This record gives sequence, C-alpha cells and structure tokens, in this order.
Amino acid sequence: MTEPKSAKPIIEAFFDEPTNTISYLVVDPATKTAAVIDPVLDFDLASGEVDVASARRIVAWAEGQGWTIAMVLETHAHADHLSAAPFIKAKTGALVGIGEHIRDVQKIFRPMFAFEQMKTDGSDFDRLFTDGERFPIGDLEVEVIHTSGHTPADVAYRIGDAVFVGDTLFMPDYGTARADFPGGDARQLYRSMRRLLTLPDDTRLFMCHDYKAPGRDDYRWETTVGEQRKNSVHVHDGVTEDEFVTMREARDATLSAPRLLLPSIQVNIRAGRFPQAEENGVQFLRIPVKIRGDADRDEAATAS
Repeated sequence: MTEPKSAKPIIEAFFDEPTNTISYLVVDPATKTAAVIDPVLDFDLASGEVDVASARRIVAWAEGQGWTIAMVLETHAHADHLSAAPFIKAKTGALVGIGEHIRDVQKIFRPMFAFEQMKTDGSDFDRLFTDGERFPIGDLEVEVIHTSGHTPADVAYRIGDAVFVGDTLFMPDYGTARADFPGGDARQLYRSMRRLLTLPDDTRLFMCHDYKAPGRDDYRWETTVGEQRKNSVHVHDGVTEDEFVTMREARDATLSAPRLLLPSIQVNIRAGRFPQAEENGVQFLRIPVKIRGDADRDEAATAS
C-alpha cells in the first residue's frame, strides 16, 4: 500500500458509553470539508425509543467550527449500535458510503429476517467502495482497505497518517474483533489485521470500540501500528495464523450475542434506515424466535 497523498487530518472523537462506540469527525484543514465515521443513533431497546442527541452533537460541533460534512463513512454493518447516517445525511446532504461487500451481508441476513422486499444490491447506500479505491474529502485522500473477517464487508479508511479500523482491531491490551457472526472468518480476520500491520510503525490507528481492558480504568481509542505489533495480546508479531484462529474461535464460543444485534443489523444493512411504517403508522423491527431443546414447538410457544 502506498501512502495516500494527504495532509494530516483534524480528528475529533465522540465516545458513546452506552454502546462503547467511538465516532469520528475527520476534517481537511485546508478546505474545512469533513467526513463522519461510524455515527451512533441513540436507541433504547426496552422502550423502542430513538433519539439523535449523539449525532446532533457531531453535526453541531462541525457547524460551530465552520466545517462542512460531505460524507458519512461506515466501516461495516455494525451489530452493537444503530447507525445515525440518515440523520446526518438529512441535516447536511452528506453521501453515505460503505464497502462493496455489504451486498454479501445483505444476502446473508435477508432470509434470516424474512425481508423478501429488501434489496441486496447495496443501493441503499450512496457509495460502495472497492479495496484500494481512493477518493477525496476536500484535499484529503482516503484509501479504502478491505478488512474482512469480522464480517465480509468490513473496511478500514486510511487518511494521511491515520487509519480508522472499525471492529477489526481493538486496543493492544484488549485484543481483536470476534469472527463468529454469519459470514465471519477468523482466518480471514488474521490476514486482514496483518495487512494493516504492514503499514509504517508510526501510523495512527483509531478504534471503533473500547471496553476498558482488565487493569485499565479509562477508555482509549488511539494507538499505533508499532504498538499493536509489539504489545497486542492477540496479534503481536510472533503469533501465527493457526495460533490466532485457535484462540479466536475458542474465545468466540464463550461470547454472548451483542445486546443490540438484532435491531442493529436489520437497520444498518439498509444504511441506517428503519423498515417502512405499517398501516397504523408505526415502524416495526423483527425479532426471530429460536426455541431450543426437544419441547414441542407449539407447547413451548404457548407455555406461560
């Protein structure tokens, strides 16, 4: 990978503690053109209520600085938070982009939610990026790096000396992304991470999540390639592909599903859009029900 022809971007981070997500406002200092990476929609699972306070804060910050938001960049279809891309697009006219393999993710999840009418061509998004593609944010040049493994559609965005890695990597003391979602692959995840770790040691890496590693009391989301290669608990130099796959698959087998998995996926594969309202004017999300064990399905479904 050759280094993008870019000045050093201005980067503002916005941490959402309920979902442990970091969204970023990345700005070209010359033209004051900006992109938002992985914006969070506030969603209360118990009540079904949606708010845009977190996304409004990002838009207000940009307006206060005189920056123009031109794009929303999703690193993948998130399973732990709902995207606020539609709100930001409505407020700013920004285009919404994601990796082209979102089409694979849509094809995986359409039958799981019985979304017969849902398109699987990625056309809910304004831009579908290919591996190695480059595009401008003002005078900044963004390079797209396909980083499948966590999901088939994951990408990282390299802007100047900074790379926004999505869920591929976490802080060195915490580890790496899970690879057990439909379409995930621990072996491919290893290869994607090692690809990122071929970048210069001083390349800055910006995480999408942090959960405070054991023994650490503060949230952190910025590290470097050199730090990852030296100190990552999962993928430091010397960890072989087979060793990583064995560890990752064993660890994933112990993990529960993310709390917002089902609402997040069915919204995020549509570029953050909710399903159309029913005749009563209400929008509904679907919750597939799985009945475990040998009990008769009818009895289990009606048991009080």
